[in-house]
Amino acid sequence: MQNSEVFILAIESSCDDTAAAVLHNDKVLSNVVANQLIHTQYGGVVPELASRAHQQNIVPVIDAALRKANVQKDQLTAIAFTQGPGLMGSLLVGSSFSKSLSLALNIPLIAVNHMHAHILAHFIDEEGFDKPGFPFLALTISGGHTQIVKVNGFFDMEIIGETTDDAVGEAFDKSAKILGLPYPGGPLIDKYAKEGNPKAFAFTKPKVPGLDFSFSGLKTAILYFIQKQKLENPNFIEENLNDICASIQYTIIEILMDKLKLAVKETGIKQIAIGGGVSANSGIRTRLKESEGKYGWKTFVPKFEYTTDNAAMIGIVGYQKYLSSRFETSAVVSKARIQF
Repeated sequence: MQNSEVFILAIESSCDDTAAAVLHNDKVLSNVVANQLIHTQYGGVVPELASRAHQQNIVPVIDAALRKANVQKDQLTAIAFTQGPGLMGSLLVGSSFSKSLSLALNIPLIAVNHMHAHILAHFIDEEGFDKPGFPFLALTISGGHTQIVKVNGFFDMEIIGETTDDAVGEAFDKSAKILGLPYPGGPLIDKYAKEGNPKAFAFTKPKVPGLDFSFSGLKTAILYFIQKQKLENPNFIEENLNDICASIQYTIIEILMDKLKLAVKETGIKQIAIGGGVSANSGIRTRLKESEGKYGWKTFVPKFEYTTDNAAMIGIVGYQKYLSSRFETSAVVSKARIQF
């Protein structure tokens, strides 16, 4: 289906951010996100509170996205929403609203895999940002996922490596919690790491065969290290926070880079794109860019606002699905776990 005037309303509600975006073809007109600050006091996302907050936020967020884009509801061509994976209660708020609006406006409904969206966010038309060509390797890193994906086309993707236990985002956040930093701690580790020595403290990298990852052992090693040091010096964390954060971040980045180098060797593909919330990490972005000169890779780092959960990335998948008429009926169901 070809249409030069395609307006997609995209809705994202997979976790604790309520987001809506309006795209004109592959260009973002608006991208609005409402964060849920209530979870900070609990040290993590509380699913029931998240779904209630989505119910409060979804109408004003969508209204703001339409107003900012200067697009009326009757101009919309289709509605795209996150089908999964994610928290079931959160997903249901977004899918229910999307189904209702699609029915009311009598326009197509498009279901989007959240993980596909993190990868295809690179195809948003954004000035100053190149788009990868097919095939390319995608490193998808977030609080819930760590994957290396071989991307042959918009709807032809294959996971060639993934975590066997914890995701990289969880490794950052749990390490931060061990250090007594507030949730979400990953960005704080990144912040303090900039002022520290990445080789001040050595942490053993897990030995996992092939392209798979493991971070549970690293988290345990960091916990035992901190406990031991605090017995000898109760002020160890406060006196060495920057160096500890830099050393943790350095180790995690080394794990990711080792697997990427192996993936390039095995596939022969030298185009690397990153996506997901953890791709906002400045250390990872820097190392990836350095790899262009060091290994001859071509790397693609998304615009910062398209790394964390947002609706623009849902919209770009919605646009590509619209072009090939991949629509759903109101019988489509949300899925906490969804086939990649």
